[in-house]
Amino acid sequence: MNKKKKHWLWNVLIVLTLVICASAFVLHYKNWHKIEEGKFRVLSGVYYQKIPISEIDSIEFVEKLPEMERFNGFSWMAREKGVFKDSLTESKVYVFVDDLRQEKIRLVHHDSLKLFINFKDSIQTNEIYDFLNSKLMANLEAQN
Repeated sequence: MNKKKKHWLWNVLIVLTLVICASAFVLHYKNWHKIEEGKFRVLSGVYYQKIPISEIDSIEFVEKLPEMERFNGFSWMAREKGVFKDSLTESKVYVFVDDLRQEKIRLVHHDSLKLFINFKDSIQTNEIYDFLNSKLMANLEAQN
């Protein structure tokens, strides 16, 4: 009888690879956001932005993303995430888009940094837009 040695190392590597792939999928699956202590935080996998609400300069809905060059990120089906470079201004643009077919929030902060975001659920996108827009209007009225 010829007994084969079982290689436990390969089994561990396979399981570890599956766990890492599953966790990467879960982290990039949707945009995770939180609003607390006057900051708007967005997380999607390795891409993270923390924006003080008081530093938001403008917010608006846009139908399409402008022409940009991908610096770091990915596109998959209707998702677009990562750090891009605006082809006109040569500035960094952060993109957290879960559905390219829906409207996106274009948020400008710190005078020139742009962020595009939407969620799979358009109601959630509208709620975030309404909340941030009301805070922006309150900040503008407080300055006047």
